[in-house]
Amino acid sequence: MAKVLYITAHPHDHTQSYSMAVGKAFIDAYKEVNPNHEIVHIDLYKEDIPQIDADVFSGWGKLRTGKGFEELSAEEKAKVGRLSELCDQFISADKYVFVTPMWNFSFPPVMKAYIDAVAVAGKTFKYTEQGPVGLLTDKKALHIQASGGIYSEGPAAAMEMGHRYLSAIMQFFGVPSFEGLFVEGHNAMPDKAGEIKEKAIARAKDLAQTF
Repeated sequence: MAKVLYITAHPHDHTQSYSMAVGKAFIDAYKEVNPNHEIVHIDLYKEDIPQIDADVFSGWGKLRTGKGFEELSAEEKAKVGRLSELCDQFISADKYVFVTPMWNFSFPPVMKAYIDAVAVAGKTFKYTEQGPVGLLTDKKALHIQASGGIYSEGPAAAMEMGHRYLSAIMQFFGVPSFEGLFVEGHNAMPDKAGEIKEKAIARAKDLAQTF
């Protein structure tokens, strides 16, 4: 039985968001094909995702010098402990589905905070004499991204930072399979918005059959 993390970074639900509508279509279709798989929805707008701040650096520093977790301050314990929980949960999964809108050429900041939480040396990657090596070599991932313009190709592609960032991170973690599903152009072509959304939903359902 596989474990799938369905990681969404949008303040709206599927009734208001193109990315969330396509994400819901994908995960619903995936459940139909894989009824015994465990699906864990991580709504980043509702989760406690600590920022890496002075408390976190201080707590990590104490642990590296041999101090026990109980010797950390209350703030350090809360933040360092939560970051560890998020990373362990990420490692425990077999598949990842990231759902984001494009905001200012990237994704919402809660997604970056989440990636910071799971990018941990010794857990998702390690340092070697030959350079960093990813440790998640038996996983696969999908990124569903919605944008009002066209950014997956064409003249604006160089400004697209969200999917390219996640692609780089998945490669850094050693994830061998990473796909993108783009829902794009609905603001640039409002007369075709409904068609763009429906085509993306159809692609999502097809992709769910083999993911």
